[in-house]
Amino acid sequence: MNKVLLIGSGGREHAIAEALKRGSAKIYAVMKHKNPGIARISQDYIIGDENSVSFVKNLDWVKFRKVDFAFIGPETPLINGMADMLEDKGIPVVGPVKDAAIIEGSKEFMRDLMKKHGIEGLIDYYVFTDSSKVEEFLKNYEKPFVVKPVGVTGGKGVRVMGVHFKTREEGIEYAKEVIDKKIGGVGKVIIEEKVEGEEYTLQVFTDGRTVKGMPLVQDFKRAFEGDTGPNTGGMGSYSMENHLLPFLTKEDYTKSMKIVEDIVAAMRREGRIYRGILYGQFMLTAEGPKIIEVNCRFGDPEAMNVLSILKTSLVDIAWGIIEGNIPKPEFYNKATVVKYVVPEGYGTPNPAANQQIKINEEKIKREGALLYYASVNEENGKIFTTTSRSLAVVGVADNLYEAEEIAERALKHITGRVYMRHDIAKREMIERKIERMRKLRGE
Repeated sequence: MNKVLLIGSGGREHAIAEALKRGSAKIYAVMKHKNPGIARISQDYIIGDENSVSFVKNLDWVKFRKVDFAFIGPETPLINGMADMLEDKGIPVVGPVKDAAIIEGSKEFMRDLMKKHGIEGLIDYYVFTDSSKVEEFLKNYEKPFVVKPVGVTGGKGVRVMGVHFKTREEGIEYAKEVIDKKIGGVGKVIIEEKVEGEEYTLQVFTDGRTVKGMPLVQDFKRAFEGDTGPNTGGMGSYSMENHLLPFLTKEDYTKSMKIVEDIVAAMRREGRIYRGILYGQFMLTAEGPKIIEVNCRFGDPEAMNVLSILKTSLVDIAWGIIEGNIPKPEFYNKATVVKYVVPEGYGTPNPAANQQIKINEEKIKREGALLYYASVNEENGKIFTTTSRSLAVVGVADNLYEAEEIAERALKHITGRVYMRHDIAKREMIERKIERMRKLRGE
């Protein structure tokens, strides 16, 4: 039986833990806060800074090599070099080393890599370190644009013209702010052309040479129904029983896979062997798939969609990533719908933290739904909100609308000062997306 060091404490990591457990792994977790779901199925766990290389380096599990391999969930420890440290200690890791995790750590690096190697799906981009120069550029840039910090902001730093700001002047002010305040940890900003279409996520397993795709997922970052409100870490997501999406063809999937395969190959040619999970955030446009960003780990919530229907042992896949012989991952032909439960006011400066949430796990299970904990505090058997996403329910069924109904029924068994988006994966929302892509493609 494999002993696995799991780094991370969110809903994504709870989904990873459950999948590892199905593969008969014994889990030893490092969490910045006690995730009740992970804690229950772990042999042991430690509460501490999951992002700190030095903190993990000094754990007895690492010093005395009591684990067979490590599985790193979030991006920050990977970008900080956690995989490098563990491998130096003789512990194999599912997750890229620092010079490969830069694919997420620097949006500039990712765009430059695609440009240098002539990879399809690249959009126009411009990088600035001088706030006066970005202002001068944008005053003369006639297209709609997107402002992105070069560094990592947890999916919350991107602002899109016509969505997050209305006027060119507002966009200029935010671009200058990114540089001056070093949002994302770097005094650099990327200006990208705004592309129109439908976003989707393609996650893959890779050993640096072979790339194995997973079912496609579409997630929803806006806080409020109707895709309004501030950007968040993700309010929910869905996947289809055919592993495609309603507005997307098998050919679109193949093109998307080719782009990800080319990125992994380009990294290898640069001497940056990428091992772990990689995901491309794509926009399906009238011209085909375009890359919005590339991330060095599972998505959250997208991990819950794919891992909930993973038939192959995640432990076997993990060893395949480490040893260079990934088995073909098989997934059940089921649709999934994830709906996150968040504190009231999530996405604003004052979310309702430290409020009790009542969760009837037995009734949620009886509805046929899965439950994944994310950022909560547990005290004397009671669950309390933090400022971040609290927990998620997942409906799994033979078709999308059955899965959505299961998730909705499960939400009724969660009460407190919480909020959730009920519109995710509703029939009318999906039909609007299909129609939008038809119009964009001139069909």
